[in-house]
Amino acid sequence: MNTRSKALRNTLFSTIGIYTEYVLGMLTSIFIARHLGPADFGTYSAIIWLVAMGVAMTNSGTASAVIKFVAELRGGGQEELIKPTIAYLRRAQRGFLFVVLAAGAVLFGLAGGHFAPGFNHLLLYAFFVIAIALRAQYMLNIGVAKGFEDFRATAVIALVATPLNLAMVVFAWWLDAEVMALLVVFLVSSLVFWGMSHSRTRPLIPSAPAGVILPQELLRRLRRHMRLVAVTVTVGFLVASEVEVFFLNLYSDAAAAGQFKVAYQLAAGAAMLVPGVIGALLLPMMANALSRGRDIAARRFVASTSYLMLLAAPLAAFGAVFSGPIIVLMYGQAYAPAIPVFAVCLAACALTTASQGGSSLLVSADRQGTILALVVACGVLKIALDVVLIRAWGLRGATVAYLAVAIVNAAAIFVLAIRSVGMSLEWWRLLRILAAAVISAAMLVPLLGHWRPLPTLLVAGSLMAAIYALLSLVLRCWSSGDIEHLTQLHQRYARGRPRALARLLAWSGREPTNQGVP
Repeated sequence: MNTRSKALRNTLFSTIGIYTEYVLGMLTSIFIARHLGPADFGTYSAIIWLVAMGVAMTNSGTASAVIKFVAELRGGGQEELIKPTIAYLRRAQRGFLFVVLAAGAVLFGLAGGHFAPGFNHLLLYAFFVIAIALRAQYMLNIGVAKGFEDFRATAVIALVATPLNLAMVVFAWWLDAEVMALLVVFLVSSLVFWGMSHSRTRPLIPSAPAGVILPQELLRRLRRHMRLVAVTVTVGFLVASEVEVFFLNLYSDAAAAGQFKVAYQLAAGAAMLVPGVIGALLLPMMANALSRGRDIAARRFVASTSYLMLLAAPLAAFGAVFSGPIIVLMYGQAYAPAIPVFAVCLAACALTTASQGGSSLLVSADRQGTILALVVACGVLKIALDVVLIRAWGLRGATVAYLAVAIVNAAAIFVLAIRSVGMSLEWWRLLRILAAAVISAAMLVPLLGHWRPLPTLLVAGSLMAAIYALLSLVLRCWSSGDIEHLTQLHQRYARGRPRALARLLAWSGREPTNQGVP
């Protein structure tokens, strides 16, 4: 198998794994949310968030290190060092796990009655210990598979374990199970994920001669990687995740936490599955562009930001108008307070997605120190805003805090990226894209309130796509190169018909759209 075929095969398996795990995971969460109701779902979400936070801190760079160094050792012909390297990272992970569990014991002892009232905290802490241990080892095993470029294994695990988890949740829903029963389901699914990942990755690890010792240089690099990534991942998790759920349970009420959780999860999923798919490809593209010169990287950063905005803007505008039918269809009328929260979270997620071109550029340019400083600053800001605003305004305060941090983070990334390459974005083009999205969504407002949510969304979605596509041409949101390509496609597949579209394409491509504001 040649390099290109292998890359395409890996991309296919990786995509299958990601989409299966995320889509079925979203469906699982919808079942749980509808079954428990806002209050119990808020408590459940806070407990699961603590587990996810514990997993992030337990891995503390070990999961990314195993991908990087296993791949590096394989490429350098040092397969005999792979097994001791993985063993070293597992020992480091156990050390991080001990610290996390100790911190968890203190947290449950001091604040367990606030974010999980009515629970047996000893049993809850036991759940915390087992769940974090299993999920952290699962993530490390997935890192091993990726280091060996066995993306088929990650896809198989997702295709088997995720539907099984959904089936267990549906069974629990059928039995009218309570929160503790669903936490047991989470433990069983964690065991399944760990067991499958262990069985799939163990045969990949080559045996090592007895007495092999890791070189000091390799140990130094491993430790440095974990020190740097541990802070970035831990603080970055606070910035990127729904930490507001925890603070809402602590300072407001569990029902508000449940409302925020469904709004955030749905918004993050929509942003990931639509414009986020393109954003995920930008890191290698930026690294390749930088290797060919700064000017090429600058042009790619400007173009990729415009393309991400072309996808993200209509998503946010559509969500702002039709957040009501979306939430009611997915979660039911009990989650009506999440409607405005979802609209705001979707706008924030769309803005974050649009900034991925800039963040990919900074990573490719080896600006990890700058990124770390930004992540830490945003993490501190987010915690401070959450504590102050949630105490004062509850769910509204959490929404404002989330949006504020997203705006600050995206603005900082744009500024740093522009300074890095010395080229401004196409601000007028970005404004025209926003105008096209807002006008398209505004034209569909009369559709609200006439039908049930599903037919409303089907009709509105189809009309939104058509109107936005037309307005993006009328307002010249595409570059001349894009218009030329669209014209060729129109000629090839529709033989230039209808003629009105051909004339519109010709008119839209007549003037260049690369107008940046210095």
